[in-house]
Amino acid sequence: MLLITATAAALMLLQQAPAEGTDWDAEFGVEVKDRDPVTGELPVDPYPQSNANAGAAPYNSAPLVEAFGGREGIRRIAERTVDLSEADPRIAAIFESHDMVRLKRTLSEQFCFLLGAGCDYTGRDMRAAHAEMGVTKADMNALVENLQVAMREAGVPFAAQNRLLAKLAPMSGKVVTR
Repeated sequence: MLLITATAAALMLLQQAPAEGTDWDAEFGVEVKDRDPVTGELPVDPYPQSNANAGAAPYNSAPLVEAFGGREGIRRIAERTVDLSEADPRIAAIFESHDMVRLKRTLSEQFCFLLGAGCDYTGRDMRAAHAEMGVTKADMNALVENLQVAMREAGVPFAAQNRLLAKLAPMSGKVVTR
């Protein structure tokens, strides 16, 4: 018993509390990125920007754009889709380490471009944007369900919803990786 107590005392002496104010990120080599002061987005490595990265050709239909509430309505639907997906226990983990400010912007640009509302898409192509995320078909289905909820909440007619989904559906082969 005395041997155990002496050993425990020796271990306690060797184990000191870390110094107050220790920067654990620096201690473990964690790189902290500063957000852009204007956009609020995290910096990304450069990549070729092109509307072709949106994954499909846009519609040319003013009534379709109107059905989505114009650019502002499209932006709200994209943001709501991301918010619903972040809160969705089925897929929330996928979004944890991503820049939600950038995602909301680029998803809005993609929808706006595809619907023919005159926006340019500045995001990555679908394969590059989703590489190494391990997205499954079930994950994709959950995201689509959240998009449908956002469109329904915005009062987008069912036929107009289906037109956007028809543009997005073929992209699943580039997004689903497992």
